[in-house]
Amino acid sequence: MSNVTAVVGVQWGDEGKGRVVDYLAKDAEMVIRFQGGDNAGHTVINDKGKFALHIIPSGVFNDDTMNIVGAGTVVNFTTMQQEIENIEKVTGEKVTNVFIDERAHLIMPYHTLLDGAEESKRSSDQKIGTTKRGIGPCYSDKGARMGIRAGDLKDEAWLKKRIELLLPKKNRDLEYYGLKTFTVEELMDVCKAWKDRFGDYIIDTVPIIREAIESEKKILLEGQLGIMRDNDWGIYPYTTSSNPTSAGACVGAGIAPRYINKVVGVVKAYSTSVGGGPYMTELFDSDGDKLRDIGGEYGATTGRPRRCGWLDLVAADYACYMNGITDLALTKLDVLDSFEKIKVCTGYMINGEYYTYLPNTLLQEQAKPIYEEWEGWMCDTSKCRTWDELPQKAKDYVLMIEEKLGTHITFISVGPERDQLIIR
Repeated sequence: MSNVTAVVGVQWGDEGKGRVVDYLAKDAEMVIRFQGGDNAGHTVINDKGKFALHIIPSGVFNDDTMNIVGAGTVVNFTTMQQEIENIEKVTGEKVTNVFIDERAHLIMPYHTLLDGAEESKRSSDQKIGTTKRGIGPCYSDKGARMGIRAGDLKDEAWLKKRIELLLPKKNRDLEYYGLKTFTVEELMDVCKAWKDRFGDYIIDTVPIIREAIESEKKILLEGQLGIMRDNDWGIYPYTTSSNPTSAGACVGAGIAPRYINKVVGVVKAYSTSVGGGPYMTELFDSDGDKLRDIGGEYGATTGRPRRCGWLDLVAADYACYMNGITDLALTKLDVLDSFEKIKVCTGYMINGEYYTYLPNTLLQEQAKPIYEEWEGWMCDTSKCRTWDELPQKAKDYVLMIEEKLGTHITFISVGPERDQLIIR
């Protein structure tokens, strides 16, 4: 029997997955990051300090845990090195437990340049909200079969052929935007530096992961963002370029669906979003400002202020179904401690018609939220460590969410520290 848990976001991202993954990673023998790049971050606070992890799996702080950056990811080795150096500086310990699947695609210098240029050309109402880290252009090259993979660094002759093949087109694209072009030699030098630093950590993960599954080791699959940014099932085109879902976890980690026996969905007690696109419960009033200020809602990667709003149960219900959620982790319940009234969205009004399910992006742009109002508990929950210690009105709020989504809320976070997680 397998022992594999996937952790996914059931909103627009920034749900506090790092908080949950950090807790679960304590007991994991293997943590696999299955999609995305360094365009989103997990904030982890533990006894070693506070860290914003962008591409490094959250099990990095456990010496006995093998951490894998999976085939479904896109990797900028320059920023990965910076992230590792920061961890080593804060902890005073060498990072030797992070490995990269040889099939992971590499974010090349031209990807980051093109990402920023393409976003700047979009009109204000069509901006995707990209972090300009080169994620989209790298995934585009992957789909067009023009990508460079981590394993390519190990064969200089093969790598040079690949670069010679794709560089003329890349330089034409760069010239179109008036940007710096590259020579084959410049890119080969970049790749050589990457190989010198990470070559020993670039591996074929298939036999290793298979052995871990067959020997029933505890494996944790970690994604970034949430389903509302999924390239197929999210608010396209305001999405990321990969699939941050449990199905995406199978593809990105190289694990068949039948081996995943638990899917933990992470949902905030309210909701936030960074980037463009429809966001039905967004608040433009003092309540929105209050959520942002109390919750510290600023992006871990960009520092951008997050759009804040009430909990959208329609979107969350969609996410629970699409991901096959078995357990929910409700985060940042404590942020609501000082709200006299709390609202939750239970439906939308679109062109005079009432919707209780999530429609496509075009209709979401026109949707008006229908709210139910709940009484706040108006007391501090951050010191609660058990379910029984929570005030009754906070329990009522949690149980209402559980009933509406039809999924057990197993974890309740009342603060960023490791011990501020209530287990039900």
